[in-house]
Amino acid sequence: MTARRAGLLAGVAAFLAAIVLPTPAGMPREALLVAGLVVWMAAWWMTEAVPLTATALLPFVVLPFCGVMTAGETASSYYSPTLFLILGGAFIALAIERTGLHRRLALALLDRLGSRGGSRQLLLAFMMAAAILSMMISNTSTSLIMMPMAVAVLEAGGLGEDDHDGLSGALPMSIAFAASIGGLGTIVGSPTNAIAVALLDSMMGVRISFAQWSLVGVPVVLIGIPLAAVIITAVQHVGARRFDIGAARTAIEIDPTWSSAERRLVPLVALAFSLWMATPLLAPLLPAGSLTDGTIAIGVGLLLFLVPDGTGRPLLIWSEANRAPWDVIMMFGGGLALAEGMGASGLADWLGQALLPLSAAPLWLVAVAIVAMVILITEFASNVATASGIMPVVASLGVALGADPILLAVPAALAASWGFMLPAGTGPNAIAWSTGRIALPRMVKAGLLLDIAGAPLLVAVAWTVHALTG
Repeated sequence: MTARRAGLLAGVAAFLAAIVLPTPAGMPREALLVAGLVVWMAAWWMTEAVPLTATALLPFVVLPFCGVMTAGETASSYYSPTLFLILGGAFIALAIERTGLHRRLALALLDRLGSRGGSRQLLLAFMMAAAILSMMISNTSTSLIMMPMAVAVLEAGGLGEDDHDGLSGALPMSIAFAASIGGLGTIVGSPTNAIAVALLDSMMGVRISFAQWSLVGVPVVLIGIPLAAVIITAVQHVGARRFDIGAARTAIEIDPTWSSAERRLVPLVALAFSLWMATPLLAPLLPAGSLTDGTIAIGVGLLLFLVPDGTGRPLLIWSEANRAPWDVIMMFGGGLALAEGMGASGLADWLGQALLPLSAAPLWLVAVAIVAMVILITEFASNVATASGIMPVVASLGVALGADPILLAVPAALAASWGFMLPAGTGPNAIAWSTGRIALPRMVKAGLLLDIAGAPLLVAVAWTVHALTG
């Protein structure tokens, strides 16, 4: 039996089992059905039993018949500002690709490496750039901007789209992983960070400043990036195939003189970056909820259709913009809908309450267990939904245990963005998957290894910093 057929049958069997099995104590019947749906979608996503985007449609069919949400509510849950961020960011990335600006940026990065660089050095250079950028803007935007640069380098080095081995699959995967890890460095780097800070303030009166968060987040980034690089290099066998950076540099042909399109595009890209970075400062001055990463991306994206490129046409036309990753958007929407179902059915609450018996265990073990559970959940649900659902439970558990809430809440908040196994798990993973260069079993393997390392790593860093700063 092939892996696909096994996954196909296993997913359906898991859901059928959820229908007939008795519910565990305290779990609503709807929650058990959604748990079966989670396993069903995970099995199909991990084995590609059916196309990934088709699997993402399951919540729309299943959740209404399970009595969890109506069809209208389920359909609305497929959309969120994050999806508009992906769409607007895709427009910006397509304009960068159309004008050739990404090739100029890629060449600049290769020049920084010099003639001594090899595949591993190139991988680490891209990861460091992605991580630094992701501390300032969203990890999804970072991936959308850097992915065309990576593809340009790979194509220049003679690696085709159908090549999944070595650096061809490793570079897109590394950018996605690094963007997610980099987002942990600052409060503004990931929405989950801000959610954790806001909940700690409102529920417990514990305030965490930008600097205090960075004292934990930055060390996680400094350790996580090399760790991810080692894992990806081993899984993809990057060292087994030589990649000639010099040849790639030579193959990237660019005009030394900047074109008018490039000169006009750069200010728009800078505008998007500046607004993304300044959102925490500008948002209180505007109507609530108006200035988001998504509205900024769409706003700048619309300008691309209006600003002329100097040759009698705008920077972007619809036939070019229509190459946006619509399938990725729908697949990511499926993850959002599943997350909404987990909350509406009571499954997320039940999972959190299941941790209460851990009060008799050592606090460090409780912290590792919580972090491991959050990592598991965020693989199948959006990180924002995971943080929103689990942080109140974690905060309450901290009170029940009489422990410093930061020792539990901060690692849990970091863990909500520590999901690397599946394309639908995060925006960066979905964008990397859309390049067509990643073999799913390798992403699952690399992501699983990084997930396993993440639980003790996040707890150790948070607790060490807390002990040192007291």
